[in-house]
Amino acid sequence: MSLPDPSYLLARAPVVPVVTVPSVAAGVKLARALVEGGLPLIEVTLRTPVALEAIAAIAAEVPDAIVGAGTVTRPELIQKSIDAGARFLVSPGCPPALAEALAEAPVPVMPGVATATEAMALHAMGFPVLKLFPAEAVGGVNLIKSLAGPLPDLRFCPTGGIGPSNVGSYLAQPNILAVGGSWVAPNEAVIMGDWEQIVALAKAASKLHRAAFPM
Repeated sequence: MSLPDPSYLLARAPVVPVVTVPSVAAGVKLARALVEGGLPLIEVTLRTPVALEAIAAIAAEVPDAIVGAGTVTRPELIQKSIDAGARFLVSPGCPPALAEALAEAPVPVMPGVATATEAMALHAMGFPVLKLFPAEAVGGVNLIKSLAGPLPDLRFCPTGGIGPSNVGSYLAQPNILAVGGSWVAPNEAVIMGDWEQIVALAKAASKLHRAAFPM
């Protein structure tokens, strides 16, 4: 089965900011700063009561942003996220019931995996790009390299423990399309409204090179 492929979205930028928004207004301002810095894909985690409302506001008020919903952990969150305006979905893990529901979603999905068995099962369901999570904790770059041989058709967007010190080693792997990261939108900067710092961090991240999309 062929499912919506997020690769065309991930081609837009090497880093997908993974953000937790404290308010709708902060979410909109954060999205504008990230877009200005060259990171249009924004994963808003469903970890706060205002997350869905923030997704809707970003979709309506920041037209150059491609906003998605992260931390999709239950099937009922799928349609709620899409109704709010999410253009892609991300899960930290993917038990069978959630996998079956995500396979019916009309938007690209990156389900989370931590093992080769999980990756094989989701690949067999038709998911072309998977989120490796928590990337550093489960093997990081070495795991990605190990999976490339037996699973050559799979592509990944790893998240978890990735930052300026190790992002280059991830993006150097041809089976990694992009990485997810929170370092481009530090919580302290969001709370303080330091949007200039976030623009600068986003600009630096947007210039990173990756093997999957040669310049």
